[in-house]
Amino acid sequence: MMGILGRMISRMVLARFLLILFGVSVFVITLEVLSNLDSILAQNDSYVELVKYALLRFPGIAAVFFVLGLLLAMVLTLVELGYRNEIVPIWAAGATPLQLLLMLAPMGIIMGMALFLLNDQIVPATVRVLSNWGVGEFATKKLRASREGEIWLRAGQDILRAGKANAKATQLEDIIIFRRDRTGLLTEQIHVARAQRESGRWLLHDVVIYRREPVPHMRLDTLVYAGELRLASEEFRSGDPEEMPLADLRYFIENKGFGLRPVHVYEVWWHRRLANLLVPLLIIAVCIPLAVRFRRGGITVPVLLTGITVGFTFFIFDGISLTVGELGLVPAWLAGWLPVTLLGLISAAFYVRAQTVS
Repeated sequence: MMGILGRMISRMVLARFLLILFGVSVFVITLEVLSNLDSILAQNDSYVELVKYALLRFPGIAAVFFVLGLLLAMVLTLVELGYRNEIVPIWAAGATPLQLLLMLAPMGIIMGMALFLLNDQIVPATVRVLSNWGVGEFATKKLRASREGEIWLRAGQDILRAGKANAKATQLEDIIIFRRDRTGLLTEQIHVARAQRESGRWLLHDVVIYRREPVPHMRLDTLVYAGELRLASEEFRSGDPEEMPLADLRYFIENKGFGLRPVHVYEVWWHRRLANLLVPLLIIAVCIPLAVRFRRGGITVPVLLTGITVGFTFFIFDGISLTVGELGLVPAWLAGWLPVTLLGLISAAFYVRAQTVS
């Protein structure tokens, strides 16, 4: 019986979740299409382009509203069951909130994996296509990626400026290396015509060295650069962690962010991406104890408001935690896992209260 009950509630939640997610996503995409209509039709005046843009934007919009859709679906399902007086027979059959959570746990795990796949694989792929297309808000990213502007990097105390880099980030041109001491004072400038990465090190060509001391500058045909310097390939030179798969986040962490952003920014997003695997299951866990209140009936509105309040509080705190983590005010692992941990503690408190009520 419990298996049948779990499948029934899972179907109800999934049906409402898909309806909410699709409806909200279509509404937001429609607004985006209308606001970016001119830029979408600029290259090809065909309404096929509008459909293409909508399909490419759907994964990104769906990822944003995924957890919110699940929260509303769970709350609405419990409200509907209570309104039809179906919650009381469930508790009368001997089911407990913990048993109901175990029944719905497979759905929570699958939805967590779906959210991870959406954020880690599908969204980065579609964002890459939209950035190359350069429509709407992605026009700025295309301009930033395509222009041959200066590239600034950091290796230890050294600051490096390159005028140009190839797509694979193995060659640099028009380079200036600003060497500094431990106090940050400039000790010398190294002007380089071109640099080639070979066997894990940079070989500099046509080098001119200017020292802080009043001595003549030095010219060298070649010079091996001893600093640990890595440059991201052209595909990821924007350095936006929210648009990277987990493997690329790890690659940026291992290479100290390539000088594009502080390494802790990528560490925060790496932890956050993994932590989000648990969010759908915890959202389900938070909502289930609220159904215990339906034993007394007539409190649909309070339960609805409690569920939505808890959910939106989590979203706000998650955003704050992400911001302070990117600023380096807290450790990266703490910024990534603290919101999920607090949501789990809230869920545990609700279950303890539900046991006292029962």
